[in-house]
Amino acid sequence: MSIIDQDQFDLVVVGTGAAGTSAALEAAQKGLSVLLLEKGKTTGGSSNYTEGLFAVNSYLQKEQGIKVSGTDVLKEEVEYSKYRADSRIWRNYVDDSADMVQWLKDNGVEYEGVQAMGAGEATWHIYKGMGFAVIHDALLPQAEKDGVKVLTLTSAIKLFQDDDGRVTGVRIRAAKTGEEQDIKTSAVVLATGGYLNNTDMMSHLTHYDLDRIIPVSSGKGTGDGLRLGWSAGAKQYGTGTAMLFGGYLKDPAEPSFKMMTSQMNAAAGQQPLLWVNESGQRFVDESVVYNFSYAGNALYTQNAVYSILDQGVIDRMSREGNFMGLGVYVKRGEKMTQVQSEIDAAIAAEKSFIFKANTILELAEKMGMAPEKLAETVAHYNADAGKGNDSKFGKPAEYMIPVTDGPYYGFKLNVGAFCTMGGLQVDLENRVLDQKGQPVSGLYAAGNDASGLVGDTYGPNMPGTCVGYAFFSGRNSGKNAAAYVKQDSVVL
Repeated sequence: MSIIDQDQFDLVVVGTGAAGTSAALEAAQKGLSVLLLEKGKTTGGSSNYTEGLFAVNSYLQKEQGIKVSGTDVLKEEVEYSKYRADSRIWRNYVDDSADMVQWLKDNGVEYEGVQAMGAGEATWHIYKGMGFAVIHDALLPQAEKDGVKVLTLTSAIKLFQDDDGRVTGVRIRAAKTGEEQDIKTSAVVLATGGYLNNTDMMSHLTHYDLDRIIPVSSGKGTGDGLRLGWSAGAKQYGTGTAMLFGGYLKDPAEPSFKMMTSQMNAAAGQQPLLWVNESGQRFVDESVVYNFSYAGNALYTQNAVYSILDQGVIDRMSREGNFMGLGVYVKRGEKMTQVQSEIDAAIAAEKSFIFKANTILELAEKMGMAPEKLAETVAHYNADAGKGNDSKFGKPAEYMIPVTDGPYYGFKLNVGAFCTMGGLQVDLENRVLDQKGQPVSGLYAAGNDASGLVGDTYGPNMPGTCVGYAFFSGRNSGKNAAAYVKQDSVVL
């Protein structure tokens, strides 16, 4: 008995997130027979949790009167990466981004509008129903209508190549039965979402302290596509970067993604208020939260980090709204009407990430730091707040909120991470390159399996660039795979 009754396809796509689904749909619309593989039960991967994609000069931006220069975006992103990003890839991505928004709309995606994140540009095209709706209500149904065969609970475990290195097939395995089947194909797109959930790869390929990283993802980013590509002779390139997003609470009793919608989590980890390290000392201008990736980097400069909130600022955020949200899960300026009840519930449940005390000295003792040092830090901070001048790190006066009204709360912050980025070097057609920089014939990579978009830190000033690139590179892979299959006259 075989896994699927068809053993030949023009194209096999590995992964059903934004990149893989876009690749499959584009290739099918170009006339290829396509097999789309998903190793889990549910399609969409971490793309299900995304909020919107990057674009410039889209029809939505024109309707809202938003003007952003594509060349300025390119220059900012490449400079931000310290020129580790590929300017050619950014040029093509930027130039195609408006068409990408339109293509998604033409295939059933609906949008809420365009907005900025933090201090960034208004390039974030928010879609209705999150990424789950994009994948499951629009792209996948359209792909299946166009003939794409979708297999869930099925992994790609081996690539086959001829003597010239040209891809000729893929071996697949069914998760439930362990049955394997060889599929003949002319091209493969790797779109498996990186390796954030593979602790061995994370420990060897990145510098992060994995005890402090909290993966907020589908849990399926285990580097499958990278290992397949490397086994086929691809160059290992651009590894080491995770998309950090600043302070995040770790509750071992709950799946990590549940904290995304928590007002308490946003209050604790995403506000430009008071952070201290394990010694009770400030260490950064906390308004770094307006670039959430920088915030993640800053947290890693210390062995442990705690945010300190007093009752006064909690009440203020309840009445007037927060300073900084967390994407569209907890929106910026949102009134935190649930934050107190969430805090009270966490205290009652004796959650390990939260501490409450009537005095700063008592709070320090509960958090395991020298009481006199935290008291000194808070006293200096309050004095600076009264003067409207942060003498330590220059934080803007509007965020220098004194910590004076008990009870006081301490939150132990870990570092949230959405995904890794990079691993396979690709050219402008999203063809995977070998050690000599030459294409591995018939092999493509898209989304977080492909390198070229970032340096060592993701750039959230242009929000939506990661998932936007997944859509773009997936579609680009599908388009170029179709041209390759047809040009070489190897349609099966």
